[in-house]
Amino acid sequence: MTDLTPRPPTAVAGRAMKLISASRYMIIVAVLATLIAATTLLAYGAVETFTILRSFANPDIVGPKGAKGLILAFIELTDLFLLATVLYVIAIGLFELFVDDRLDLPNWLEIHNLDDLKEKLIGVLVVVMAVVFLGQVVSWDGQLNLLPYGAAIALVIAALTYFTSQKSRKRD
Repeated sequence: MTDLTPRPPTAVAGRAMKLISASRYMIIVAVLATLIAATTLLAYGAVETFTILRSFANPDIVGPKGAKGLILAFIELTDLFLLATVLYVIAIGLFELFVDDRLDLPNWLEIHNLDDLKEKLIGVLVVVMAVVFLGQVVSWDGQLNLLPYGAAIALVIAALTYFTSQKSRKRD
């Protein structure tokens, strides 16, 4: 017959548990790298905004595409900012999950578990995919069949929506 009574941890086991518990702070490397990536994309987007505005002021630079080219440039810029937002949400979410969840954030950005982070990311990814497709529609030359491309994006969005709804249903 085996004895199932808990034994006090040995000194080695106690130190190992403390070390393993403290290892969660290694995620700060990922948080900082992701924040740097998000900041870099935001800065690049800001520079691109001024480049687009400068080219808009000079009709020789805008070229024959005119308004359609300008619309496409701003759609692509929006996509860039959305990707920066995805990186930011990932960084904040990882920090909240592994380091400290007492950040002063709006309610919609609070992340208390991995499912919260997944839901936030899925929401932003759906918008990114819609913006990417919109960019294809605006730049469409009438030759390429956009239906398969749009259908593929719609299928991915439907799958992500289903995944999210199943997670919400299990919680309720």
